Amino acid sequence: MTVLSPAIDRFEIDYAAARRSALRVNLVSTVVFALCFFATAWLGGFFDMTDVTLPDGDRVSMWKIWAGLPRLGEYLYKTLPELHRETLGADLAGWFWRWKVWLWLLLETILIAYMATLLGIVGAFLLSFPASRNLSPNRLVLNVTRRFLEIIRTVPDLVWALIFVFCFGVGPLAGVLAIGLHATGALGKLYSEANENADMRPLEGIKASGGTWFDQIRYGIVPQVVPNIISYTLLRFEINVRSSSIIGFVGAGGLGQEIRVAMSLQEYTDLSALFLIVFLTVIVIDMLSEKVRHRIIGLTGKGI
Repeated sequence: MTVLSPAIDRFEIDYAAARRSALRVNLVSTVVFALCFFATAWLGGFFDMTDVTLPDGDRVSMWKIWAGLPRLGEYLYKTLPELHRETLGADLAGWFWRWKVWLWLLLETILIAYMATLLGIVGAFLLSFPASRNLSPNRLVLNVTRRFLEIIRTVPDLVWALIFVFCFGVGPLAGVLAIGLHATGALGKLYSEANENADMRPLEGIKASGGTWFDQIRYGIVPQVVPNIISYTLLRFEINVRSSSIIGFVGAGGLGQEIRVAMSLQEYTDLSALFLIVFLTVIVIDMLSEKVRHRIIGLTGKGI
């Protein structure tokens, strides 16, 4: 006991110091988080006041966010169609009265997302290797590639769509290029992170046997990151479907142009029909993507 006593005392002193340090860090972090939260809420207008007329005619002041929430419910209520059991078929036909046009635009939306995803895969796959710290030939190539990927994913795809509509005119081409460029930046970051987490020992073996940099990538890295690439790509395709249904606002094709027309004409039931179409499409794509991803990953795990 006498021999262990100094060590135990030292441990208790160090433990108490570590606890005090952890408490200080937690306190400072909590204060900083609270300050950032309230500053953001203030800048975002969460504390703004507005005058509201009550049903009895009185005017009162209240927070704008509380005054606006009932209007959100009112807006959503306007988008709901009137459906009756006795005339359900006719009501649904009236709700989806432009279903032929909408289905064609939905197909266009999916094809825009598909083509844009392909462009994003190619660009991101090629740029992910020089953008990886453990694979880039030198620091200059690493920094240039990373900054390029950051720039093209920082600019929103809607802004890219505006630029390409100006360059190539109204149509799906602008949507494909806009989403494809943004997808290249987003997927390039994800692919490069997967590359950086790869085991480097196979590359050392290939390099020792005289393999080139391309041989190291082809046989040492690609087989390891294929499951992650597939998972990220399928997720990005789902995101691109949603994006392609929005960029039609600026004339880049897809269902977005119908959503813009419905909003401008205040055709609320058309809006709900279009949102339902997009929602069901995303659900189907998500289910199919999950099955494909599990199937391919399973085959990869068996060495096929």
